[in-house]
Amino acid sequence: MKILNYMNIFLVGISIILIALGFITKESSGNLIGYGLMFTPIIGLFQVVSGVSLLFYDPKDNMLKWYLSGVCLFFFCWICNSNIIYMPILEFTQFALPPILAIYFSVLIYKKANI
Repeated sequence: MKILNYMNIFLVGISIILIALGFITKESSGNLIGYGLMFTPIIGLFQVVSGVSLLFYDPKDNMLKWYLSGVCLFFFCWICNSNIIYMPILEFTQFALPPILAIYFSVLIYKKANI
């Protein structure tokens, strides 16, 4: 579990460092900021796959169930907003959920690694 925690910290840290370096160097092309932002879907994929595999490992963990229900809510908002009907509240939920889920999963992994 500690390895999973270190991998999560490393992946999140790379994105934060790239974006921070882009702002510090005031790059006119925005390459570092773009790379940092393009790295975030990889972080999300890593966290979702890790969450699903941890749920298979411990199916009675309620914190993981809440995390995966939040992931399902995100994809539900995405599909409904783009294919079925556009609702502004779904759009706000869609953009607010990924940072909340990333922080929640990071705290969850940290707690599990340090028990």
